[in-house]
Amino acid sequence: MIKIGFLYTRLRVEEKYLIEELEKRPNVEVVRINDGDRFFDIAQLPEKVDVLFERSISYSRGVYVSKIFAANGVTVVNTPEVAERCGDKYVTSQILTSAGIPTPKVYMAFDEETALQAVEAMGYPCVLKPVVGSWGRLLAKVDSRSMAESLIEHKASLGVHHQVFYIQEYINKPGRDIRAFVIGEEPICAIYRASENWITNTARGGQASNCPLTPELSDICRQTAQAMGGGLLAVDVFETDAGYTINEVNHTMEFRNSIATTGVNIPKKMVDYVIQSAK
Repeated sequence: MIKIGFLYTRLRVEEKYLIEELEKRPNVEVVRINDGDRFFDIAQLPEKVDVLFERSISYSRGVYVSKIFAANGVTVVNTPEVAERCGDKYVTSQILTSAGIPTPKVYMAFDEETALQAVEAMGYPCVLKPVVGSWGRLLAKVDSRSMAESLIEHKASLGVHHQVFYIQEYINKPGRDIRAFVIGEEPICAIYRASENWITNTARGGQASNCPLTPELSDICRQTAQAMGGGLLAVDVFETDAGYTINEVNHTMEFRNSIATTGVNIPKKMVDYVIQSAK
């Protein structure tokens, strides 16, 4: 019997699919662990499980609870190291840049005046992002100096976490981007996310359609997964005149709009990987 700890914040559609898939499997026991309804003693194993399947909505909760399990000898999917690499946009960009994988240019600044200098150096339009965040929240496309001044002042007033300024090159997408799903280090399927808005996240109204996994797309996603440390990843890809470029990598991927769209049973493949990780 394999005991799989299922770490979650709340049971969204994705978590329900994954639990349903886990409970179909013979010789698998699912131990549900809500990341907010208990405290954790770091000196001992919180639950006796063979592997922890991390599906927290909260980046910080997921990382810290994963670290507690990992420190007590439990395999975690995804590992806390991979979660940290994906969950912090600066870290992701630095890894991709250091690995020679195409990714938009990024400037970092830590003061309002130098943040404005960085925006001016990047040129308009550019994108201001929080270093930690998801679902396209708190992103801003900066079109002018006056807009930059207002946004930087606003961000600085929000507190210390927003005083780390991540300024990214704006990529003029063809009305869509690509989300590719990777298991281990192998891409399994991909979707286009189309929107009239420059933010194409399906959580923000982007429409999903199937995207063929060409050799070129598979190759850059494979390189990205290897650089990030592997696991269960969703890679966000932009199409440019010069080829593909990687925007972000997600370690707690959402897939509800992608199963029927691609014809691939994504939760089944994810669960296969988690069970294999426990052996």
